[in-house]
Amino acid sequence: MSGIYLHIPFCRQACHYCDFHFSTSMGLKEQTVQAIARELELRQEYLQGQPVHTIYFGGGTPSLLNQQELQLLLATIKKLYIVSEDTEITLEANPDDLTPAKLQELRAAGMNRLSIGLQSFHEPHLRLMNRAHSATESLQCVKDAQAAGFDSITVDLIYGIPATDHHIWQQDLETLFALRVPHVSCYALTIEPDTALGRWSKKGKFKPAEDDFTAQQFEILLAQMAKHGYIQYEISNFCLPGHESRHNSNYWRGVHYLGVGPSAHSFNGRSRQHNVAHNKKYVDAVMQGHIPFELEELTMADQVNDYLLTSLRTIWGCDLRKINHDYGYNLRVSHAGYLQQLQDKGLASIAEEVLYLTDKGKLLADQITLDLLIE
Repeated sequence: MSGIYLHIPFCRQACHYCDFHFSTSMGLKEQTVQAIARELELRQEYLQGQPVHTIYFGGGTPSLLNQQELQLLLATIKKLYIVSEDTEITLEANPDDLTPAKLQELRAAGMNRLSIGLQSFHEPHLRLMNRAHSATESLQCVKDAQAAGFDSITVDLIYGIPATDHHIWQQDLETLFALRVPHVSCYALTIEPDTALGRWSKKGKFKPAEDDFTAQQFEILLAQMAKHGYIQYEISNFCLPGHESRHNSNYWRGVHYLGVGPSAHSFNGRSRQHNVAHNKKYVDAVMQGHIPFELEELTMADQVNDYLLTSLRTIWGCDLRKINHDYGYNLRVSHAGYLQQLQDKGLASIAEEVLYLTDKGKLLADQITLDLLIE
């Protein structure tokens, strides 16, 4: 079992919080698509014949691709790789792209799952983030996608946006639940240095929300998701029963995947590869038959730490026996005192040798994981 991720590095405009690799110039779009198709050929052996169960178009804004470009990439994958009949094929989309005509194009191209970057239903928050769509489009695009026959839809929301109280966040959640989408990803607004919000914050032009405010919104999120029947199967991801993202779940479970496109990452259990985050350098190199990437060989400690970083975020928890069996490392012995402290403070529990974070512990997940990492 494996997955393929395609990074489409183009956006109409730069969101004020985003530090992913993308370009707002479309001059190289057609050439980049051709180069991604070529990289799929050059990397054909990377997955070693493992069947592909998930294909994910991320970015950037993959909904900027037209039907022919999407069909070219999917046809290339199906020609070169063993693709399961029930493969989950996800495309990230912005609401302003999802017209009824575009939705029909996406279905015709082979997409069976949409990941829609709503971020908010509140107009001033969308403007603060410099999103290209309106609050009306946030709502309408989901209804249009459902009408077009997309049963598998996930939407993104951002919390922790500065406000006088939690009223806007609660309204966003109420609007979301009325849509009854089967999957939701919710992320705290993170201020990265090399973004507009990061620069404004440094100059004192923007004041991020206090940590306590953001934590309170996370607690509201947990309570409301549970009330409406959603399962929190990963810290930021919620779904109705049976609607987990297969692609992202595989990331968290350590399944191998091939990443193609500028800045894309690949993982085969023993190493990671990172493609160059520069569109022209990527296109020029790949069209000459060379893939411009950096290789990171994973030590035993790297592999243990990767497993800790991903598994602790999930409903499935961190299997301490797996770490001992697969890597010869006994976390129960090396971190005995700390594991007991986590349990005593109500931050974690251990059942049948699996370590789980409690709701209280999830608020401190990053710090807990850092404390458990090995050298």
